[in-house]
Amino acid sequence: MGFHVLRAPPLSSSTTIFFKPTSSSSFLFKFRYPLYSPPFSKSSSSSISYFLPSSPNYVASPTTAILLSGSFSRSTRRFRGGFIAAATASGSVQRSEELRPSISSEQSWVLGQNGTESLPASDVPLSGRVYHETYGCQMNINDMEVVLSIMKKAGYSETVDTPETAEIIFINTCAIRDNAEQKVWQRLNYFWFLKRNWKSNVATGRSQSRHPPKVVVLGCMAERLKDKILDSDKMVDVVCGPDAYRDLPRLLDEVDYGQKGINTLLSLEETYADISPVRIAKNSVTAFVSVMRGCNNMCSFCIVPFTRGRERSRPVESIVCEVRELYREGVKEVTLLGQNVNSYNDTTENADIEPGTNWKLSDGFSTIAKVKKMGLRFSDLLDRLSTEFPEMRFRYTSPHPKDFPDEFLYLMRDRHNICKSIHLPAQSGNSIVLERMRRGYTREAYLDLVHKIRSIIPDVGITSDFICGFCGETEEEHADTLSLINEVGYDMAYMFAYSMREKTHAHRNYVDDIPEEVKQRRLTELIEAFRNSTGRCYDSQIGSVQLVLVEGPNKRAPETEMIGKSDRSHRVSFVNVAVPHRDGDYDGHRKAMVGDFVEVRISKSTRASLFGEALAITKLSSFYNGMDEPIACMS
Repeated sequence: MGFHVLRAPPLSSSTTIFFKPTSSSSFLFKFRYPLYSPPFSKSSSSSISYFLPSSPNYVASPTTAILLSGSFSRSTRRFRGGFIAAATASGSVQRSEELRPSISSEQSWVLGQNGTESLPASDVPLSGRVYHETYGCQMNINDMEVVLSIMKKAGYSETVDTPETAEIIFINTCAIRDNAEQKVWQRLNYFWFLKRNWKSNVATGRSQSRHPPKVVVLGCMAERLKDKILDSDKMVDVVCGPDAYRDLPRLLDEVDYGQKGINTLLSLEETYADISPVRIAKNSVTAFVSVMRGCNNMCSFCIVPFTRGRERSRPVESIVCEVRELYREGVKEVTLLGQNVNSYNDTTENADIEPGTNWKLSDGFSTIAKVKKMGLRFSDLLDRLSTEFPEMRFRYTSPHPKDFPDEFLYLMRDRHNICKSIHLPAQSGNSIVLERMRRGYTREAYLDLVHKIRSIIPDVGITSDFICGFCGETEEEHADTLSLINEVGYDMAYMFAYSMREKTHAHRNYVDDIPEEVKQRRLTELIEAFRNSTGRCYDSQIGSVQLVLVEGPNKRAPETEMIGKSDRSHRVSFVNVAVPHRDGDYDGHRKAMVGDFVEVRISKSTRASLFGEALAITKLSSFYNGMDEPIACMS
């Protein structure tokens, strides 16, 4: 039987629907949820219920009204709309203009023909307000932007700033360390309280959501602890892994039918290359762009290959298109993201590449990962982006030291808009520990790479990651890490006490035999060694002129100072006074604004920031075309 479909927006239990057909006809009403309201009766036992007039000769009058009142079953009292199909008794299709429903809440319905349920994104009815929290790395932040884009297309277009006002609560999780997981469990307990005590929370004014919120766990913790999360006393409704975000609308629908929604399957292809992320930081002059996902390195301490899957890279063209759109929106700096970003390998455009000719590791480094098909590398991607967008600055994170071939370093040196800042995770300063960690290099090879980087890019800033208290680490091995920190002189470092993760090589083969108090003491020593050595990197900038991208007012002096980042990723603040404006449409002097590139002469440094005098507002290319020889940070 042919029919027209009317897709309803969310309805309250008191919504009245009026049909005013221009001719007499009989109707078939079809809802996604059980609904009992005279003069209709249920005609199907499936999850999609059909309601027929009580009499075969029932005729809709021009003023027929259907009151969706409190006659719902208890489990489906939160009726959120459905589909209504209308057909004449003879089976012919009613013309759309003959069906003019109006709704007491004055919400419009969307019409589709012959059962079609697809709708333009702008016409999809609002399905609930969304609140989101993200823990962990920048990749998780970017993933949350992808999720918001997927949900927006599915009708979940409104986001709120507090969980108490949301019908959908997303928590994007990190599984790298136990401390991160404990924070997530604390938040889940609170979200469970909002859901479990929804009626009383609404009555007291604590909650303003329209119905008990659905709680959704995303990210690495979702994949690692899916069974534990779903068994946690109905605390969570949906668990969705990093490669399954496209499935979220369906998983949320399953909850309406009393099911738990779960999909944590890992993919060998998913990169979300066709999805335009919804930027969380509105009007920001900086943005993150994911270029690859997953990791093949299998370091013995790391859970990432098991929660994020194997490496796969987005096509160069899709990345260029996303960056071009950001440039048009006024973004001045893009950070390229990947779990192992400089292992980028686009195999979709490699017709002119000889296998193996462009795949080299850093000297002295090895890997257990085998590249089966070789394509465009990370240096090819950066070459394309830096050439096409000369007034946009590019950073990247997080790389592995094995993937810094010489041509990549020379590209960084020669392109003014590729920031001279390299994250070079060491993890340990002892070769025996590095071997147990399966890092693929020795202390000596790492130091040789540091020296090569600084010889090619003199004013480069180097940052790192360190783990103390790894399985079997002795005091002598720990001392080697302290000496490495002092010898290299890092601009910044992330330092952590080792936290064993299930499924990893270390979990299967080693014993976590370092007492917690020893780990914490060694961590304190790592932090102190870093603080004692990092000062010279900041002090080396005194007297130099740095190009600073202004990100906003300095929180310590918001009325008088601005703050931003230098090319080397140092935080730089300055008094905001009117300065000359070079290479722009503005003739004369003005104060710096967010998004400006400002020349700043550095006059003072601390262990974590720089302060200087604003000299001029300029363009990225103009500054580097006339800059003096850089000052190196010597160890």
